[in-house]
Amino acid sequence: MDIRGKKYERGSNWSDPEVVELLQLWGNESVQMELESCLRNQHVFNRIADVLREKGIHRTGDQCREKIKKMKLEYRRLKDNNKTLRSGRAWKFYEVMDRVLTHRRTLSYGSLGTGVLSQPLLQGTMSEGFHHPFAQYGHTQHPELMEVKCEEVQSDVQCLTPEPPPSMTYIQDSGGEQEEEDRVMLDRGPPDSPISRVEIPAEVSVSPSGFSESNMAGSAGQQRFWRKRKVQESLDELVAQMLAAQRASEDRFLQLEERRMEQEQEAEERRLRLEERRLQLDRQHELRMFSLFSQMLGMLRPQGGDSSQHPSTESVYSHEAEPMSRSGTGNVQESELAEVYNCNQFSSPYLSTRGNILSSFRGSSEEGYRAYHEDKYDEDKNPNGIINFGTSENKLCFDLMSKRLTQSDMNVMEPPLLQYPDWKGHTFLREEVARFLTYYCKAPSPLSTENVVILNGCGSLFSSLAAVLCDPGDSILIATPFYGGITQSIFLYSGIKLVYVHLESKVASPATRPFQLTVQKLETTLQSAREEGSSVKALILINPHNPLGDVYSAAEMLEFLEFAKRHSLHVIVDEIYMLSVFDEATSFHSVLSLDKLPDPQRTHVMWGISKDFAVSGIRFGMLYSQNQDVCNGVASLCYFHGVCGPIQFKMAQLLRDRDWINQVYLRVNHTRLQAAQSYVAEELRSMGVPFLNRRAGFFIWIDFRKYLRAPTFEEEVILWRSFLDNKVLLSCGKAFECSEPGWFRVIFSDKTHRLQLGMQRICKVLEARERDLQLETHTQGDEEGKADSTDEVIYISSHHEISSSSGLGDLISQLQSQLRSSDWLQRNTVESFAQQNPEVYQVYSKFMGKQ
Repeated sequence: MDIRGKKYERGSNWSDPEVVELLQLWGNESVQMELESCLRNQHVFNRIADVLREKGIHRTGDQCREKIKKMKLEYRRLKDNNKTLRSGRAWKFYEVMDRVLTHRRTLSYGSLGTGVLSQPLLQGTMSEGFHHPFAQYGHTQHPELMEVKCEEVQSDVQCLTPEPPPSMTYIQDSGGEQEEEDRVMLDRGPPDSPISRVEIPAEVSVSPSGFSESNMAGSAGQQRFWRKRKVQESLDELVAQMLAAQRASEDRFLQLEERRMEQEQEAEERRLRLEERRLQLDRQHELRMFSLFSQMLGMLRPQGGDSSQHPSTESVYSHEAEPMSRSGTGNVQESELAEVYNCNQFSSPYLSTRGNILSSFRGSSEEGYRAYHEDKYDEDKNPNGIINFGTSENKLCFDLMSKRLTQSDMNVMEPPLLQYPDWKGHTFLREEVARFLTYYCKAPSPLSTENVVILNGCGSLFSSLAAVLCDPGDSILIATPFYGGITQSIFLYSGIKLVYVHLESKVASPATRPFQLTVQKLETTLQSAREEGSSVKALILINPHNPLGDVYSAAEMLEFLEFAKRHSLHVIVDEIYMLSVFDEATSFHSVLSLDKLPDPQRTHVMWGISKDFAVSGIRFGMLYSQNQDVCNGVASLCYFHGVCGPIQFKMAQLLRDRDWINQVYLRVNHTRLQAAQSYVAEELRSMGVPFLNRRAGFFIWIDFRKYLRAPTFEEEVILWRSFLDNKVLLSCGKAFECSEPGWFRVIFSDKTHRLQLGMQRICKVLEARERDLQLETHTQGDEEGKADSTDEVIYISSHHEISSSSGLGDLISQLQSQLRSSDWLQRNTVESFAQQNPEVYQVYSKFMGKQ
């Protein structure tokens, strides 16, 4: 029966004759060498099974191999137990297995009982003329036999195999002196050495696996030697790999430990910075309280006293606002500021009077901005950081702009781009800007390239125009609230002051809107300023407006320009948000779209890409003016405010790509802005917070007046600090010189998850403030709506202004608010305060002596 295809069976029983036949074939030395010389030896057992099958023993190669495996295991077990079974008797196949496994060449198996088998194994098959597969092993060539007797085993423990037939014989195998051959092979060296290539002629026969007997006999020792050597090399390699892995693990552990220590150090440094900031805030709060005390004492002094000899601490504290906050009250010269700074204990002896002004102004204006950069919100690295709703940046279209600015047409670096350009800007860029403005501003005729000047941002344009149009001591008219960065650009750069046209939120009639600018308000403010000696030279108009979000109509803009012409005023028109009007129902009309300008020689328009194209980090702005004298004057300052050549090339490529701007960017940008604004508006409505509802820019102008304890800017700053302490940065109304305390600007052009978290923090502050302070609902005259606001530089004013009509009651109300919001009096006694702050205490003592 042919069972070669039968599945391997582990439990097949073998009779003793079958075992003897198997051992005789398997124990042949050539077969043993072939089994040891190849990794996969199943084919050897398959041929053994074929020979057994010819003898009538139907076994598969797998069964033969499994039987040999079991017998080897039994042999090793018995060898360890001194050749005895559990019953104390010997195993009948032990001696046979021992001879084979110890490389003995002659094997003979006697009868299991009384007889001895002396007939050659293959005699029957060879005498019949059958070509046996194992005939070449030489079984019939060596008739010498060795008799091996095994006793019959009687045991209650079942043997591994049944009893064999009465007699069987193992035939002696041929072979030379194996040990001598091993020594010869060891002396020859590696297989690939010259010595190993010595030819040894011999009569060889081919084994079933393709190896000759002589080759195998001669190379067996060599193979065993190199096999042991390979095993040793493998072990060495494994040990080396294990040591390398261990070293890598130790290095990784050290790196992690170093990183942990760095993180702990960073956390400690952050904690120290926050502690230092808290101390600074406490110090400022203490100074504000002391200024209120000083003012109260000054008002209680006899009227005949000479107050000019002892300037109050409040005047020292609020000096930053005076140069820019005069509205028809006369000019403040630097000599006047010098008197103030001479009394200021914080002035630096290393700076000039003007240097102290610049240093102190910048220090107070960027308090919130510095806090944000020290503790930025990051979704992964710093989820408890500050969310910035104060900086007017479009963070919704970084994906579009980064992709466009990195395309191949942008990456050009030619020699002219690396050299000094025309200070007005490269001609190819100014030509492209003129075409761009003609198209998007809807100019009635093509704009001229000669009227275009390129600078590094609109802030530089404000500074340059103020220096070109005004002399020291002159003023510029501007309506409040307005983007506070203009104050820095104009006053800090050239010392030009601003005259404020204060707008009110109260609506006088259904035809008006909150904070509406009119010609009548401009006329009134201009007349008052000139009566008090101010020399007003220009008017600033922002359209679309920041922070209100208003978009002036063409008729309104024409009225403002006519007013400026009547009074010979230059008009600086800031249209930096002209492409950020995202409501189809709202139409933007550029000044350049008017058929005829009332005074073209005094009308100057500016625009930049930082807002409309969401790249505030690329400083690029442009001025369009028909007055060549103004263009040349501004161009002379472009040496300090120029744009590098490669950026000019990128901007020209960007402005030239109208298909991408119209079909891709503006559509996506407007859609995202509208969705973000709608979300913030709904959140404000759900909280019951009034706001101006506008559809331009990145901002909402919000009314938080009902959350103030008193209608003062001091209370406004306290509320602003409450937002900042709860990790959300806003811009308060004083930063925009709003005349009404309590208005704030919120930026909505941000990702959804930051908007959600920021609004949650705002809601938490408002709920806590309303619950703790038990505010009374203030009557609000302005309609419920939403205001859009934007601002790139955060300016937080740390002072409040008190008009000449302020009474003692107002000061007492402010003082009470300060006392309720601080435990300063509990922490500071007169004695401890005198030791810690001797300079301040000295001023305080002088005031006390006047009583």
